[in-house]
Amino acid sequence: MLLLYFCPVFRNDNPMKKNGDERLYSLLNELDIDFEYIEHPPAPTIEIAKQYWQGHDAQHCKNLFFRNHKGNQHYLVVLNCDRDMNIHEIEKQLKQGKLSFASEKRLLKYLGLTPGSVTPFGLINDTEKHVYVFLDHTLDNVEKLSFHPCINTASLIIKKEDFLRFLNHVGNSYEWIKLY
Repeated sequence: MLLLYFCPVFRNDNPMKKNGDERLYSLLNELDIDFEYIEHPPAPTIEIAKQYWQGHDAQHCKNLFFRNHKGNQHYLVVLNCDRDMNIHEIEKQLKQGKLSFASEKRLLKYLGLTPGSVTPFGLINDTEKHVYVFLDHTLDNVEKLSFHPCINTASLIIKKEDFLRFLNHVGNSYEWIKLY
């Protein structure tokens, strides 16, 4: 049986209350970054989220939060949602030593997020610029990207160049890498 769900889409100038971090919306407005807002039921995994993203012209992203073996470095890896990545392959690509997924406690501490809501927009909470970001090079070839707005009951679609402006504004170090 095919289930259809109506996902309201709003532009950032719509005064309607939006799910997610109000500070994020304020910052996007301050930076004059346009976005499309898509409200949907909780989507803690890519498989669930894909059903709500159909028909939208953006590259949807998978966001993985790791820590190194010592626990003194944290990394956010942003990649195409259709890419399957093995943690050992990511370790080889990032050349940061043995990695593991960061705990819920670390996710909350460094990005202010809960599991299932991992997003680079959580970098607004990393005031010490502790988290290093790795961006899948294939994302550099797309016009628009999609991420949760710090909660998994909505998605935002923004232009890639606006996303890069956001990253530059929050000030966390990042680099483009080739993930295989």
